[in-house]
Amino acid sequence: MLLLAAGPAAPATSVAADPADAPWSWPASPAPAVLRGFDPPPEPWLSGHRGVDLAVPAGTAVLSPADGRISFSGWVVDRRVITINHGDGLRSSLLAVASDLQAGDTVSAGDSVGTVAEGGHCPTACLHWGVRRGETYINPLQFVMDLRPSVLLAVPDG
Repeated sequence: MLLLAAGPAAPATSVAADPADAPWSWPASPAPAVLRGFDPPPEPWLSGHRGVDLAVPAGTAVLSPADGRISFSGWVVDRRVITINHGDGLRSSLLAVASDLQAGDTVSAGDSVGTVAEGGHCPTACLHWGVRRGETYINPLQFVMDLRPSVLLAVPDG
C-alpha cells in the first residue's frame, strides 16, 4: 500500500466561515505575507498575539474583509484603529489605519476603509488584523485560508 500526503488546499481569496454567510477576503490586495501569526494567550488576561500581522506597506489601502458597519474609528493609546462589526457576533479590528470613516458608516467587502499608517506595533509598517467572536479572539486567517491539517490518504496498490 502506498501512502500519499494530501496537503491543505491552496489559500483562497475568500472562504465562507461559520457563522458568516458571505465570504471574507484579505484586508489588503494582493494577499499579503503573514509576518506574525495568531498566538492567543492561554487565559484572556495574559499577553499574547490576538491577531495576525500582515506585510502591508504604509500608505496601502486597507480593505473591509467582509460587509459590515464601522463600530469604532479612532485612537487607542498611540495607534489608529478601525473596528468593523460584521454581524453574527464577528468584529474585525485593523491597526494602524488612518481613516475618515466614522462609527455607523456601512462598508461592503473590499471597500477601502483607510490606509496603513505609520506607528503600528511591528518593527516596519504592517497591518494588524484581529477578529473577535463575541469577546473571544479567533484566528482571522480561517476566513481567508484553508487551515485544516494535512491528512494521509491510503492509496490502493495498483
